[in-house]
Amino acid sequence: MVQDHNSKSRPSETPPGWMGVVAGMGAAAVALSFGQFIEGATDVPGLVLGVGEWIIDITPGWVAERSIEDLGTAGKGNLLEGITVVTFLLAAGLGSLALRRGTRYGVAGLAAFGLLGGFATARNPQSPAITSWIWSLVAAALGIVTLAFLLQRAHATAKAPEPDDLPSPLNPPHSRRAFLGWGAGAGAVALTGIGAGRAVAGKSAAEIAREATVLPTATAAPSSSTTSRTTTIEPATDALTGRVASITSETFDDITGLTPWVSPSDDGQFYLIDTALHKPEIDPADWKLKFTGMVDNPFELTYDEILAMDLVEDTITLSCVSNEVGGSLVGNAVWTGVPLVDLLERAGVQEGATQVVARSVDDFTAGFPTEVLFDGRNSMLVVGMNGEPLPIRHGFPARLVVAGLYGYVSATKWLEEINLTRWEDFNGYWVNLGWAKEGPMKTMSRIDVPHNRTRIEQGVTPVAGVAWAPTRGITAVELSIDEGPWVPCDLAVPGSDETWVQWKLEWDAPPGVHALQVRAVDGNGDLQPLGPRAVAPDGAEGWHHILVEVV
Repeated sequence: MVQDHNSKSRPSETPPGWMGVVAGMGAAAVALSFGQFIEGATDVPGLVLGVGEWIIDITPGWVAERSIEDLGTAGKGNLLEGITVVTFLLAAGLGSLALRRGTRYGVAGLAAFGLLGGFATARNPQSPAITSWIWSLVAAALGIVTLAFLLQRAHATAKAPEPDDLPSPLNPPHSRRAFLGWGAGAGAVALTGIGAGRAVAGKSAAEIAREATVLPTATAAPSSSTTSRTTTIEPATDALTGRVASITSETFDDITGLTPWVSPSDDGQFYLIDTALHKPEIDPADWKLKFTGMVDNPFELTYDEILAMDLVEDTITLSCVSNEVGGSLVGNAVWTGVPLVDLLERAGVQEGATQVVARSVDDFTAGFPTEVLFDGRNSMLVVGMNGEPLPIRHGFPARLVVAGLYGYVSATKWLEEINLTRWEDFNGYWVNLGWAKEGPMKTMSRIDVPHNRTRIEQGVTPVAGVAWAPTRGITAVELSIDEGPWVPCDLAVPGSDETWVQWKLEWDAPPGVHALQVRAVDGNGDLQPLGPRAVAPDGAEGWHHILVEVV
């Protein structure tokens, strides 16, 4: 018998473990990319997005609060990335197991993955349930086919002769290099699916409709805050220096680094906190707002009917309950819409209906006491923000804005239903996760300029920031330097008690490291709480302080 000197038999027919890892990850890549393609081509969310939404819904309140504190608005993006990484790690382990123990283990694992994906995506209220199940199972089937094919290639490689170290222009058909080529092919298919999904997505019907919408000019006068005022506040006086703080009708927007009076809605300066991993994109032609529950006259409104009403325009500050002392989860915008009290009067609120519950198209809910709508504050069904139709990320086509309440109990985006019920009969989304049921906004003040732990030049320099206490308003802001006396700051008050106030103080800064601290007094004469108090369960308390080095 003549031995072929150009090849030799493998001592074992068991493929190396890394081939199982490649097979599993290739199968996961194909399945996930198909899900991304379907997400771009249809209303069905991808597998990663669907699982992410499910995870958010089952996340305990303290975990969500910690995520917001530590990660901010990037937390949800990190969640999707984390789900993807974990999926690939599990798939790698699954592929390795299937290589050693049999393909059936891989089939079972990927089938379970498809069932989880179907369950998670079908939960999305905007996704057709049956379609979601079908596409998720198809994605799993494609993963199973890919896994079985790559495992077959791996076993064929183990049985094939291995080339010796002599150079050769050709590779054996079952070499390890050929297997890596098949694995790379699975990756190429996955990348093609992702690219195709993005290509077919294009602009959504919501984006097209929003771009075509011309927001009518507000014609009706807004309602007044119960403590509304213009510039008739008694100015604060520093008893030690005799300095009197001035109150003007001008903004301080010319101070570099100071938060502008109106937060732009299109460049990320107005904060974004919600439970949606993918912002709902609603075609207003297919949308209606329902008024239901304990009302005498339930009714529905289309988007065009809302735009045809007498719209009001008012500036209102909103804040997230998770905003820490000195945090940025607060914004001030000019809102355009219809007074909510007018719509509820049309519905006819029944006696005993002590809670207004708002529901979004993705089933987020928020509830607040009915009585707050009749104390004079502005509460609006909003269709416009800063003179334009609501951006999709801020709730297009309609949302709620209620002055003086934290967003988690009032500022529902992508609104679908307003339901009147009893206070004790329903808890909103965040209440069931451990947050307080009532969410009145607390008095807060913040130093924007200079930034914490920065170096500035000695001499006269502005110290400036914002303070807010809707619907009580701000009557004074005071600054203390190096734990010295509290000095009244100048206020710019172009709005009402429902907005924040810009403040400033010209400081003759001497060399050295200095500690600056700010506090505010609300329209009721109450001093901002000293704190410290954490954001959970009903908002942070404390005086903002910074350190600066003057050179």
